[in-house]
Amino acid sequence: MLEFLLTLAISLIPVGSGLAVMVYQQDRKLTENARISLQEAIYSVDLSLDRLHAITTNALMLTSKPCAEIKVSLIEQVAQTQYLRSLALSHKHQVYCTSLPGYVENRALYGDTHTPLQLVFDSPSTLDSAILTYQLEQDGFSAVATAYAEQLRNELRAFQDGLTLLIEIGDTYIWADGDARSLSRPSQSEYFHQAVSQKYGYVIKAGYANGYSANEARQSMIMVLPSLVLIGIITGAVIYWALFRRGARGGTAANLR
Repeated sequence: MLEFLLTLAISLIPVGSGLAVMVYQQDRKLTENARISLQEAIYSVDLSLDRLHAITTNALMLTSKPCAEIKVSLIEQVAQTQYLRSLALSHKHQVYCTSLPGYVENRALYGDTHTPLQLVFDSPSTLDSAILTYQLEQDGFSAVATAYAEQLRNELRAFQDGLTLLIEIGDTYIWADGDARSLSRPSQSEYFHQAVSQKYGYVIKAGYANGYSANEARQSMIMVLPSLVLIGIITGAVIYWALFRRGARGGTAANLR
């Protein structure tokens, strides 16, 4: 009986060790993936906003001209740029030229220059859309670019590995499948990381949903456990033969002499 228990204990060593290594490797993998994905997301969103910044800067350079001369340029820029929704110019907070035909949009959409990047919901002309606004000001003139926030969602959807990424802009936020109008935020409780864009001040939060790591561990265990059990059985058999069967044969041979 003692021989059996000792053999069983030895057989379980590779199984337990293998499972411990698997859990450790998974922990490191998820931690590293969250950290790297967060930095890559900051880089990708910054690039997207760099394009919006360049467009707004070019529009600001047109503020010295009357609207009749530059309106066509604003319209063409919007038509040629994916996700760009509108461009508007203002003087002392009064919009005097816009790429949008027929009217000047609600001033509330344009925010203030202290927080040039804003996320706006339910604007008068796009009731179901999330709108990203970016504003620059110089010498009392302002240029405001608005873009569909779907571009941010598409940047986040590029990370299809179970990690949930959420962008906070001021008091509002957006992620791949929802935004601040949703009933609740997505779960990011496991391996949580966050970082702030040094260029534009928004925050990206990254994390896995509650229970994600346990589910991953179960899936990995289903794949790995049969191999570990086989190794354990072989190990136990070899040890049993080496310690007990061989020892027993040696003792019998000594008695015959």
